[in-house]
Amino acid sequence: MSKGIVHSTEVGSFVDGPGIRFVVFLAGCPLRCQYCHNPDAWQCKGEPTEAEEVLGRIASSADFLKAGCGGVTLSGGEPLMQAEFAHEILEGSKDLGLHTALDTSGYLGDRLTDEMLEAIDLVLLDIKSYDPETYREVTGVDVEPTLRLAERLSELRQPAWIRFVLVPGLTDAPENVAGLARFVGRLANVQRVEILPFHQMGKHKWEELRLPYKLADTQPPTPEEVGRVRAVFEAQGLAVNDGRFATCGPVGAEA
Repeated sequence: MSKGIVHSTEVGSFVDGPGIRFVVFLAGCPLRCQYCHNPDAWQCKGEPTEAEEVLGRIASSADFLKAGCGGVTLSGGEPLMQAEFAHEILEGSKDLGLHTALDTSGYLGDRLTDEMLEAIDLVLLDIKSYDPETYREVTGVDVEPTLRLAERLSELRQPAWIRFVLVPGLTDAPENVAGLARFVGRLANVQRVEILPFHQMGKHKWEELRLPYKLADTQPPTPEEVGRVRAVFEAQGLAVNDGRFATCGPVGAEA
């Protein structure tokens, strides 16, 4: 098995896929999102870890995860920075009988092979913005690879949740939200849309790393602002996350 750089792991997450999740945060990311809450995971640095060791930790929680109707989610950073390592963890998790999810920005979607997709039950695709200029302002890179991956997943009928971070004054322009809603509404594989209100929980990491944090004075969106954006997506016939936790049953079927 290969080695990779793991930033951290978390057991018991309810927000990274259906049910209770074992989340593996892999190090390294090509994006520099203004609101990133893990800027300490941008660099692919750290002690290499065997995929087998990671799978051993997952196996020790397998019964707990199954009882919670959950599974394993690879996040980051950007998991596709270490595609081979990620693939081995996903395949190994499937062998343990666990549901698997990949949380990705899609920027490195060309690294997501069809073979790798066979080991993934659900893709959590983060689309930071639909407007190309806003996307580049938010992330520092182009949106086109992400939209290309979204369309490919749709053609393959690969189950996906679309995630959109709502940042007042940055991603909340009506034309940007409407454009993204129309795009997502045309996809054939989207089980739900998750609107993630901007928060300041990662602010201290920017300060600790002495990185310039442009959103220091930005406030989270109000419930009314979230509701306005939610209505735009729902108008396209999309199911929007309302904060419910998954209940026991077929994983992913609650959408």
